[in-house]
Amino acid sequence: MKKLIIACFLISGAMFSQDMDVVQGKFDFLKDQKEVNVEFDYSNFTMMKENKSEAQYIQEHKADLDKKAKGNGNIWEKKWAVAKDQIWSPKFLEIANIVLTKEKKDLNFQEGLKTPYTLIVKAVWIYPGWDAGIMKQPAKVTTNLKFVETANKSNVLLEITSEEAPGDQWGSNFSNESRIGEGFAKTAKSMAKLIAKKAYK
Repeated sequence: MKKLIIACFLISGAMFSQDMDVVQGKFDFLKDQKEVNVEFDYSNFTMMKENKSEAQYIQEHKADLDKKAKGNGNIWEKKWAVAKDQIWSPKFLEIANIVLTKEKKDLNFQEGLKTPYTLIVKAVWIYPGWDAGIMKQPAKVTTNLKFVETANKSNVLLEITSEEAPGDQWGSNFSNESRIGEGFAKTAKSMAKLIAKKAYK
């Protein structure tokens, strides 16, 4: 029975898929680039099925944790505060560069570069998922990926939407922040594969 339950959840987990669409623009400008600057925008994303603000999510999740053990809400909030810079953004950059290297493409994404083009990764919607041991649900991350001219960011050369990229790992992962990071990793993987396919014709 336990094996059946696990199998069902593995199957249901596999059904979560990412939808990546090109909104506008072409990939050809990337072909001759060695490096692209990256900026991450976490300023205005919503969370959960109810589209809560990040502030509301933090307040409610802190309260839930404090009910289980006083003080745990503040401990978690500190982890959440650094997750963007220490987990989500690094995961995106790491996986994008790994995929492009495996695809033998000489293109690298990094923050803080002075390059002709900048990729703006804007978080739109995040669902942290959950893990209860035998049963779990992956995180989901929706982003807008906009390649712009660094000197004139209103000039958009390519825009891609990534809907509900799944974030999960083999085994148990009880950290909301880590699961969300895997969603950003999946986003980067899909984006890099798309670039490798479309930009180097």
